[in-house]
Amino acid sequence: MPSLLRRVKSKMFIFAHRRTLTLLDGEYGSVFKGRSLDFDELRAYVPGDEVRDIDWKATARHGSPLVKRYVAVRRHAVLLLVDTGRNMAAQAFSGESKKDIAVHAAGVLGYLASRHGDDVGLLHGNAVASKYLPPRSGEEHLERLLREVDAGASLDGPASGIAAQLDYVLRYLKGRLLIVVIADEFLPDARTEGLMRRLRGRHEVLWLTVRDAELAAETGSRMQDSTDVGTGRGIPRSVAGDGKVRAAYAAAMLKRDQGRRDVFHRLGIAEEHTTGNENVLTAVFSLLEKHRSGTFTTRTFARGGTRAG
Repeated sequence: MPSLLRRVKSKMFIFAHRRTLTLLDGEYGSVFKGRSLDFDELRAYVPGDEVRDIDWKATARHGSPLVKRYVAVRRHAVLLLVDTGRNMAAQAFSGESKKDIAVHAAGVLGYLASRHGDDVGLLHGNAVASKYLPPRSGEEHLERLLREVDAGASLDGPASGIAAQLDYVLRYLKGRLLIVVIADEFLPDARTEGLMRRLRGRHEVLWLTVRDAELAAETGSRMQDSTDVGTGRGIPRSVAGDGKVRAAYAAAMLKRDQGRRDVFHRLGIAEEHTTGNENVLTAVFSLLEKHRSGTFTTRTFARGGTRAG
């Protein structure tokens, strides 16, 4: 079977100039700027300590100055949290499989992490089951992760349910992680938003959304058949092609988009979306930039896709 990682690298060089790849590489490195130290313990303040290292809350409780002591961290753990439920076997806006776009995005992020000496792990699954592969280094390991994502999503599998994977992290994974979620387009309900808030409090979280296909997209002079993968029910062409139905659907999608942006902004989680393989690099660069700068207002891509460069 051809290497998925090799395919990802080929796409990176097809869709981007060398300068873009250099900027992307630099943007990834900047995500961890200032985060190369982990908290170790509190100790008494001694002359010469940095004032900024004083833990004022602990000092107030203790009655005398206490400073935070840190230890250097040379490797970071990156967790790719990927939705591989049935929804990700559907078409994206570009007409490509969402699963293929997820493999590409996971490959780009994993490759960047590996280049910077970071360990990469994977948590993927659906509404009923999750599978975890601990962070490790090396391209052979990354290839295995991409194959897991590729094999995970199918039209006859369980539906997507990212809340199950968020809950898994909170229950079973210890230590601070940089988590990049790659998921289907959805509006978080109250439970999922609560899990996202808790996750954001413990880890650094970035979120990449793979956009849905249009309702009954037209191909040439005829309209394609449409199926709701969530329910498995077909959408009659007479209904999907009706102008009023399409206008109502578009309005509902705009409302849902705004609701999703509001959730991520409220939680302080950087989120970006991709419509297809052609703009994965652009989306990843924008996502990293938002996370680094703390700018969480979603920038909208043209639905047709944007070429990096």
